[in-house]
Amino acid sequence: MPRAYSQDLRERVIGAVETGASCREAAAVFEVSPSSAIRWVALWRRTGTVAAKPVGGKRSPVDAHKELLLALIAAEPDLTLEEIRGKLRQQKKPARGGARSRRRPRRAGQLETTAAAA
Repeated sequence: MPRAYSQDLRERVIGAVETGASCREAAAVFEVSPSSAIRWVALWRRTGTVAAKPVGGKRSPVDAHKELLLALIAAEPDLTLEEIRGKLRQQKKPARGGARSRRRPRRAGQLETTAAAA
């Protein structure tokens, strides 16, 4: 995935437009696309900032139950996935597929898979 343009570059493009250059002229000078310059100027006029949007991964639906899952595993480290799903059902929490139930604890370094343990 391409990286966002720097804050400094965005501010220099805005500065050029503020001193009288058109968006397209500023884009040509700073070697960015005209559409980027136009969007930055519009954003700056609307919000007063040209900061890039945050870049990040997807949030897992299991993230909402992270503490509960880690507490279950800490209390009983040898729980199977079916036992974890059963405990979630008892507490009326959504029990997702086996891979999703396994992914969150593994990310937190709490659960070893059968293949890793062998």
